[in-house]
Amino acid sequence: MNVGGRKAGIRAGAAISCVLLLGGCGGAGNNGSARHEPVTVAKAPAQLPVPRGKGSKSADDFNGDGLRDLVLNDLVKSPGDAHGDDAGIGIVYGTTHGLAPGARQLLNPARQAARTKGRSPAVFDAEASCDLDRDGFTDLVVSTDPPYDGQGRPPVPLQILFGSPAGLTGRAVELVIPVAARAGNDWPDQPVCGDFDGDGAEDLVVHASDGRLSYLRGPFTRKGAPRAAGKPLPSPGTVPTGPALDVNRDGYDDLLVRTAEGPATSALVLGGPAGPTRTGTALPNGIDVALGPFGRGRALDAAVGSMDGTSLRYDLPTAVRDSISTPGSVLDAGDFDGDGVSELVSSGAELRILRGRTTGLSATGMVTVPPPARGTTRVLTVADFTGDGRADLVVRTYDRETKDTVAVYAGSKEALVTAKPTVTFSTSEFLGMDS
Repeated sequence: MNVGGRKAGIRAGAAISCVLLLGGCGGAGNNGSARHEPVTVAKAPAQLPVPRGKGSKSADDFNGDGLRDLVLNDLVKSPGDAHGDDAGIGIVYGTTHGLAPGARQLLNPARQAARTKGRSPAVFDAEASCDLDRDGFTDLVVSTDPPYDGQGRPPVPLQILFGSPAGLTGRAVELVIPVAARAGNDWPDQPVCGDFDGDGAEDLVVHASDGRLSYLRGPFTRKGAPRAAGKPLPSPGTVPTGPALDVNRDGYDDLLVRTAEGPATSALVLGGPAGPTRTGTALPNGIDVALGPFGRGRALDAAVGSMDGTSLRYDLPTAVRDSISTPGSVLDAGDFDGDGVSELVSSGAELRILRGRTTGLSATGMVTVPPPARGTTRVLTVADFTGDGRADLVVRTYDRETKDTVAVYAGSKEALVTAKPTVTFSTSEFLGMDS
């Protein structure tokens, strides 16, 4: 699930499975388009200092300078260490000219993760981001693998890295989930940020068990504890999915909950003074869901992607009104041309953008985006990294486990996105970094 202009780097950047976090893993051939070789370590831009900020309200702004940053999981490894431990999390910081691969930071579990029983985790994956302590710097929620003998209730695997004027520095702290807020013996995972009670502070929703959510009210302390947490809330599914947003425009963030990983039905869970307690619109079976204003003057719409095409449910919570027979089952949304109407990104064998018009989405004038390199291409995120009011498209192409290309296609008023990437780099640039 993705919403144009809002944080999607975590959800799409997490390279777990194609469907676990609803990210897109569609194959994409070269098709004769322009090729861009991945940047090797030798060719990588010289490392630049992380710009220092003073705090902001921008999404994914870990150093508080008002500019969006990019999060990358599953960094490529050196050929001799292809099956080694998690290399960590990569951060590329934004500048006034957009993302700057030189201003990069490696979050290494040995240095940044909280130790459990004296042991550093082998797994260190970014899961969600928001300003949990309300200091003007975005914080990062990561998933780890604490020791567990399989008996009784597992430990909390989630940790928080707090943002600062220098970015994500220091060591993470374990997320505190009070015993009363848990249910059953499931792993407490799948965190989603949002202001679900409308008090201006970011909260967290976490999977508790089948049919239950842990609701943690913000703001959070620097020791990882929420302001309050009650009994688990009922849920129409098992997989809470971000990003959260105010679907019905009542001042409370809402979230999508899926009944299973992979192809599944889903339903909106509506926020309110007591948090996300009400089940709203049910959505049909699909692989992915994108929400956005796909037509001018309407409330938010939902697009559900499946192997049979894309179903559209306009003006939530009304019934399904339309469908588009377009290949691609993994969806994202964003306003690439800056006209206030979202476009729909559909990825699969090819990456396409359907234009949003006054009357809704249209396949007329659909744009096909060429892959930046040979390999398998998937969407990382759709967000405005240049501050020009138009969403940019960030994709990643894999060619085996030790070679990749990350490319940024800038939003365009006329063409939706630029024909060629404006920024291209490889996550191999993070190899060998000290911090």
